[in-house]
Amino acid sequence: MKIGVYGGTFNPPHLGHITAARAVFDLLGLDKLIWVPAGLPPHKDLPAGSPTADQRLEMTRLAAEQMGLGDRAEVADLEIRREGRSYTSQTLAQLHDRYPGAQLWLLMGTDMFLTLHTWHAPEEIFSLAGIAAFGRTEEDTEELFAVQRAHLYHVYPDARLFTLTIPGVVEISSTELRERLARGEGGSLLAPAVYGYILREGLYGVRADLRHLPMRQLRPVALSYLKHKRIPHVLGTEQEAIRLAERYGADVDEARVAALLHDCTKKLDMEQQLALCRRYGIGLDELESKALKLLHAKTGAAIARDVFGVDEAVYSAIWWHTTGHAGMTLLEKIIYLADYIEPSRDFPGVDKLREVCYKDLDEGLLLGLEMTIGEMTEMGVPVHHATIEARDALKG
Repeated sequence: MKIGVYGGTFNPPHLGHITAARAVFDLLGLDKLIWVPAGLPPHKDLPAGSPTADQRLEMTRLAAEQMGLGDRAEVADLEIRREGRSYTSQTLAQLHDRYPGAQLWLLMGTDMFLTLHTWHAPEEIFSLAGIAAFGRTEEDTEELFAVQRAHLYHVYPDARLFTLTIPGVVEISSTELRERLARGEGGSLLAPAVYGYILREGLYGVRADLRHLPMRQLRPVALSYLKHKRIPHVLGTEQEAIRLAERYGADVDEARVAALLHDCTKKLDMEQQLALCRRYGIGLDELESKALKLLHAKTGAAIARDVFGVDEAVYSAIWWHTTGHAGMTLLEKIIYLADYIEPSRDFPGVDKLREVCYKDLDEGLLLGLEMTIGEMTEMGVPVHHATIEARDALKG
């Protein structure tokens, strides 16, 4: 197994980090890439007012997910949790023990590569991992790499070195990016979910009123709550909700907000969901207290109202988007169905359901409810009473 190890302060992780990591991953044919945010880096102090270690860890996780590698890209908290200064040699030794027999490659930019011989225990680093160095600006030329390669091969004859210049990489330093963010700029240089997290947490001097966000900011903030694989679903639900709202005369902005936030707590586990229920005083029936799938609609609605200040119509549309209920409002029907038929959905009967939804909304809702009840009954899964009541009300 070939494993890449990508360390740095990632303060914040930006598109330059992501594109460079992906290029090295592909060129070296790596099987896994591990991002390792530094705790207390030995070569420099973190700027005053930097995010906490856990915030940098979360931003790095969001950035790593943008590589589209699934579980082949992960984030390790080895250095974040390590007390005192973090040294690369220690991290590589831990990963060597964790993955015995694996071939490790340490990824780094030009500036790090040119000073590598001055690092703590460089001989240990070379014994544990190969070095994959990449140029990130037009000035990072083969001439610089060649001189350093020659020096390192002379001092460490067994070193494994791989250097490349990556054309088209985003040219931005984290220092410059932090300055731009403080001026209300630079969001386009970040993965949307990372930018959304910065807005959400108010990092780097960014000031955003979460209860009055313009749509261009609400979308990345909403995405920052999600696992990467759920992003296409939420964006698809947004687009479907817009189309249905326009088709049936609902408020398009309310439909967009409800769609973007409807799964904002979906990634939470049972313990976290129940904690939110207690926090917001959400009463649960016997089935809901045991069925994780039913809880995110209720907790998501609570977060949408508490954090983002949504109105009652949007709150209710999120609350009922999983089960439905008798006497649903127009917006509730739209969000329920947009979640069901958005473009990434692919199951038997979905094309027919889409066709019916745009012919008659209530017919589409009835068909969707009956499909859900039929599927769950066939699987032996209990059906929530609200879903049955919604179907029976539409049937009269």
